[in-house]
Amino acid sequence: AALVAVGMVATAAPGAAQVTVGADAALFSDYVWRGITYANKFVIQPDAYLTFPAGPASITGGVWFNIEPGKYDGATDISEGGGASSFDFTEFDWWGEVNYTVKSVTLTGGATGYVFPNKAGFTKLNNTVELYGKAALANVINPKIAVWYDVNKIKGAYFEGSISHSFPASEKVSVTLGALAGLNAGQDCKGGDALLFTCTNGYNFQDNGFTHLDLSAAVPFTAGPVSISPALHVVIGGDDLTKYTALDPANGVTSFFNKKDAKVWFGGTISWSRSFGGEEAAPEEETKE
Repeated sequence: AALVAVGMVATAAPGAAQVTVGADAALFSDYVWRGITYANKFVIQPDAYLTFPAGPASITGGVWFNIEPGKYDGATDISEGGGASSFDFTEFDWWGEVNYTVKSVTLTGGATGYVFPNKAGFTKLNNTVELYGKAALANVINPKIAVWYDVNKIKGAYFEGSISHSFPASEKVSVTLGALAGLNAGQDCKGGDALLFTCTNGYNFQDNGFTHLDLSAAVPFTAGPVSISPALHVVIGGDDLTKYTALDPANGVTSFFNKKDAKVWFGGTISWSRSFGGEEAAPEEETKE
């Protein structure tokens, strides 16, 4: 689930058929996915991807991991792996997509799989697959709309709309401000309370409707062959599951009772990419979520 971390993916300009390989390494204060806290201590999130041309389009495939460097088994700790061990690989995601750009509009279609190799917390019973589509317009506010549909365990849709704008701070440094809103349509809890784990189905949210608003600020800059992007996020919760920040010691693991209407998470991403073949062309930077 990735794909919350901000990485800078270098892609060739139209007409330069190139193969691009890249990797990111992210360190974040929390693991927050679609506004929901899946770990409330520091996590490491590496990924790698390969992009190659396919006629007028491009195809990208990649893998992503979530690593909990500590044993998060305290009374208030939230851990994808249930706090079973330290330096725990709690999630592995694969993804593949096709991108096609028409003038300033980029259309994307793809699939992603979520794999949880844990004996506690999120286990193989939570493994699932989503199909997704995106449309992004390159202009002053860079609007994007996206939809994911779970075709396996949950069978529901989730929508996102976002905008962003970059302000130059120097020749190599800029400030990027963004806003993202989520909407759930079918990935809700049925027949129970998601905070008490009494739902009768697979789910990602308590209710349908507005899930959260994510306001972000990033300061991407280059340092030799790599790009570095520190970022700060403020999440304003709508759905109950986006509001919890820690386990309530009074209720143990039976209730995520410690809830806040707004929460903050932060961190940074180091990105590297290299293109092979084709004509020399100035790269265009495209944000990958």
